[in-house]
Amino acid sequence: MMPIKATRQAPHHPAAPSLLEVHMASLLHIVCPHCDSTNRVPRERLRDGGKCGFCHRPLYEGRPVALNSVARFDKHANHSDIPLLVDFWATWCGPCRAMAPIFEQAATQLEPDVRLIKVDSDAAPELLQRFSIQSIPTLMLVHRGREIARTSGLMPLPQLLAWTREHVDGMKV
Repeated sequence: MMPIKATRQAPHHPAAPSLLEVHMASLLHIVCPHCDSTNRVPRERLRDGGKCGFCHRPLYEGRPVALNSVARFDKHANHSDIPLLVDFWATWCGPCRAMAPIFEQAATQLEPDVRLIKVDSDAAPELLQRFSIQSIPTLMLVHRGREIARTSGLMPLPQLLAWTREHVDGMKV
């Protein structure tokens, strides 16, 4: 039997992060828009166009993700480390239809820092009730399950980008 050699480690200060904590802090949890699996992505590789470890499809496609069920919405809202920009809309709503291409363009400019989500108010009325949505279109920023900011009505792309970045910049992701 081989003896185990004990080595002396330098004392670890309780306030200093361990290597494991530093490594885990650099990993972001990103929920796949296709299969809803949670993926760990290194922060520095977020812009590299990663693929889901389960379904192997892209984690970002530069377009909004339709989440028309409470379960899917909750999975993304509660398990993703990046903020979600949610568009509550309906097919019968004229301003919502006018907002759709603007929201689509915003996805190409905001991802991967922000995931853009579309929630059809007719398909998921429970979410409108939960968040007390009174009018559509309503845009809401959600981070780790909490509402960060909200605005209603149609807005041009530059205003949408500025509003989103104003609320996301400085947010600890």
